[in-house]
Order: sequence, then structure tokens, then C-alpha cells
Amino acid sequence: MAEQEKKRPEPAAEAEETCPAEAAGSAGTAEAAAEETVSKADLEAALAVMEKAKAEAAANRESLLRVSAEYDNFRKRTVKEKEALYADGFAAALTAVLPVIDNLERAVAFSDGDGLKKGLEQVMKQLADVLAKENVTVIDPLLKPFDPALHNAVMHEENDGYDENTVTEVLLKGYRIGDKVIRHAMVKVAN
Repeated sequence: MAEQEKKRPEPAAEAEETCPAEAAGSAGTAEAAAEETVSKADLEAALAVMEKAKAEAAANRESLLRVSAEYDNFRKRTVKEKEALYADGFAAALTAVLPVIDNLERAVAFSDGDGLKKGLEQVMKQLADVLAKENVTVIDPLLKPFDPALHNAVMHEENDGYDENTVTEVLLKGYRIGDKVIRHAMVKVAN
């Protein structure tokens, strides 16, 4: 019996050893399952954060593209406005000078001394060179059809020697810079 008693505790010890191991195994499985559940939740949260970040990045990119396009349009518009301001300022300055040119032309036409006429002609040539350098051209409508965009008809005449609406006389020269008319030519037109 003593041998039996000795043998019995051993199986009981084995049973106790197995039970705690099984208990530990089942507890380990529960912990592993809990870890998997936590990591799935963390993964889902991380994916949600990532999706939100992607949406934010796309919105920021769209905003950046829009602002970039607006800036590019602003820059182009500013360049055009500067060019227009320069052209308008130059046209205003030239408009102030045109009466001086007109008076010099009249002085040349009515001067009676050769020295005075020669001096005035040199001044006129110099002014013509300055105007040519600045791309200013004279509107020369003589014997051409009347164009209200370039000419200002201040007189009409009945004359069978000319076609209808033909400029017969230029009373005051017109000027333009490129396609922009600075001053319309004052003309007489045949009816």
C-alpha cells in the first residue's frame, strides 16, 4: 500500500501540473486573442487616420493648385496692366507734344527766311526721328476712303473729281502707336 500511496501522488501531481499548464494555455490563448483584437482595433484606427490624412492631403493639393493658378493669372494680369499704363502714359505725354509739332509744321510752311526754315526743318526731322523710334506713325488718309476709326470728318464738300467718302484734304494730322490711335486725323471728305 505504501507503494500505491506513493504512486498516487505522482498522478495527482501530474494532473496538477497538467491543469495549471492547460489553464495557462487557455489563459495564453485568451491573451493572444486579446492582443489580436487590440491590434485589429489599432489597425482599423490607423487606417481611419490614414484615410483622413489622404483626404486632407488631396484637399490641400487642390487648394495649392487653385492658389497657384490664381497667382499665375494675377501675374499675367499685372503685366498686361503695367503695359497698358505705360502705353496710356506715353500716349498722354505725346498728346501734349502734338500741338507743338503742329505749330512747328505751320512755322515751316509760313517762314520767309531760308535760315529760319532750315532750322525749323531740322527740328522737325529730329522730332520725326524720336516719334519713329517710339513706334509712333502718322495717319496719312489723303485720297483714301474715310475711316471713322482713324479720321474725324470736320468738313464735307461736293466734288465730282473724287469718289464718295474719299478724304480730299488733311486739316490736322493724326497719330497712332501701333494699332492705338492717339489723335484722329481731321479731314475734309468728298460727298
